Amino acid sequence: MTDLCALTIHELAERLDSDATTSVLATTAYLSRIENLDGKINSYITVDREGALAQAVCADEQRKNGATGPLLGVPLALKDLIATSSMRTTCGSRMLEGFTPPYDSFVTKKLKEAGAVILGKTSMDEFAMGSSTETNYFGVTRNPWNLEKIPGGSSGGSAAAVSADLCAGSLGSDTGGSIRQPAGLCGVVGLKPTYGRVSRFGLVAFASSLDQIGPMTKDAFDSAIILNAIAGHDPMDSTSAKVPVTDYTSDIGKGVGGLTIGVPSEYFTDGLDKEVESAVRQTISNLEKEGATIKEISLPHTKYAVPTYYVLAPAEASSNLARYDGVKYGFRADGAENLMEMYCKTRSEGFGAEVKRRIMLGTYALSSGYYDAYYLKAQKVRTLIKRDFVEAFKDVDVLMAPTSPEPAFSIDEHIDDPLTMYLSDILTINGNLAGIPGVSVPCGLTSSGLPIGVQLLGDYFCESTLLRVASAVESVSDMSGKKPGLV
Repeated sequence: MTDLCALTIHELAERLDSDATTSVLATTAYLSRIENLDGKINSYITVDREGALAQAVCADEQRKNGATGPLLGVPLALKDLIATSSMRTTCGSRMLEGFTPPYDSFVTKKLKEAGAVILGKTSMDEFAMGSSTETNYFGVTRNPWNLEKIPGGSSGGSAAAVSADLCAGSLGSDTGGSIRQPAGLCGVVGLKPTYGRVSRFGLVAFASSLDQIGPMTKDAFDSAIILNAIAGHDPMDSTSAKVPVTDYTSDIGKGVGGLTIGVPSEYFTDGLDKEVESAVRQTISNLEKEGATIKEISLPHTKYAVPTYYVLAPAEASSNLARYDGVKYGFRADGAENLMEMYCKTRSEGFGAEVKRRIMLGTYALSSGYYDAYYLKAQKVRTLIKRDFVEAFKDVDVLMAPTSPEPAFSIDEHIDDPLTMYLSDILTINGNLAGIPGVSVPCGLTSSGLPIGVQLLGDYFCESTLLRVASAVESVSDMSGKKPGLV
C-alpha cells in the first residue's frame, strides 16, 4: 500500500496501464496514509473520502473500457482557493469556513476531464497571504522533513502533502513565490507558469495581475504532465493567453547541452544562507560539466522588488477582498444593530491579522493623495523589472538562482515580524512582477537535513525549456530517493 504512495505520477500511470494496480487501490492507499500521518502535518483542510473513492471506481471502469491517459485514476489534491463544486473552498479563512462554490474552476474541470481523482483541499495561508502557512484559520501546517519547521507558503499544504506522499501531485497558486518557495522548502518540484498560461477562472483572487496556478509534484516530468492537462486558453478568463499548448514532456531528458544559463549576481547577496548558496553554486557547476554555458548577468532593479510588490499586491487585495462583507456569502457576524456595524464586525471577526494588515496597506496606497506616490510609482518600477528580464533573455535561455534565502525556519520564529516574513519571498517576487515562468527543483540538503531548492526562471511561455533544465538538475543532484523521515 505504502509503495503506491511513493510512486511518481508517471510511475503510477504505468502500473495502472499495465493492470498492475487499480485506481481504487491507489486511492485507498493515499486515504489511509492521510488518516495515519496528516494529524502530524495538517496538510489538508478537507479530505473527500467518499468522493475520491467514487472517482477512482469511475476511472477503473473507464480503463476497462479502453480509456487511457497519464492522469486517469491518479490521486491529486488542490490548494483550498481553487473552486470545487463538490467540496468546500475555504481559502484557509473563517470568512469562508463553510462555503461550497456553485461551480468548478477551469483547472478543476480539466483535471476531472483527464480522469484524475481529487483527494481533497490542501492547507494554505489565509487568502494566500503569507510565506509559512501559519496564518491558516484551521491551524499551522508543518514541514514533513522537520515537524518543528514551517513548510513555506502560501501553498504550504500542497507542498507538504506531495513531500509526505499524501497525494501523487497537487495544484498550488503563486502570487509572489507561493508555489516555488514551499516547494523549495519541502523538497518537491513547484512550477509557476507564465501569467496567462493557466486560466484563473475559479481561483479565489488575491492579486489578480500576479496570481497564477501551477503544479507541485515529485519530479519535473510529473509537473509537465499536469501542465499538459491544465494549460490553454479559457474565454472565461480575460487574461488567459491565446498561445498554443505544446507537449511539455517532450524536451525532458534532453540535457542542457547548447543552453546558456544566466546567473544573476543580485540573487547571491550577503544575506543568503551559506549552505543554500553552496548547494546552488554546486548545481550550476554540475550543469556546466553537462554542457551548459554559464553566464553571469545583472538584473539591476531586483532591489526594488519587495517594496514594489508590497504596494501592488495589497492594493489589489484590498479591492478583491471588498466582496467579503457578510451580505452575499460566507461568514456574517452576529449582534450588529445596523448595516455598517455588520460590515465592520464581519470583516473584523472573519479575517485574520495578516489579511487585515494587507487590506489596510492596500487601501492606504490607493487612497486619495497617495495613489500617484505609491501605486502609480510601483507600476512604473514593475515595468523596469520586466525590462530587466526581457534584456536578460536576449543572451540566456534560463536564469538560475536560489529559491529562498534560507532553509525552512522554525514555527513561530517570524510570525510577529512581518518584514522578515515578507523577505522570505525576495528571490521569487520578481518572477510574478514580470509574469515570467519559474520552477523550483530540489538540489540538496542542509547539514541538518532540510531541503534546498534551486530556482529556474524562463522567458515567456518557455515552460518546456524550464522543465528540460529542471530535469537536468534532478539528474545531477543527489536528491534521488531521499524522503522525509516519516513512518
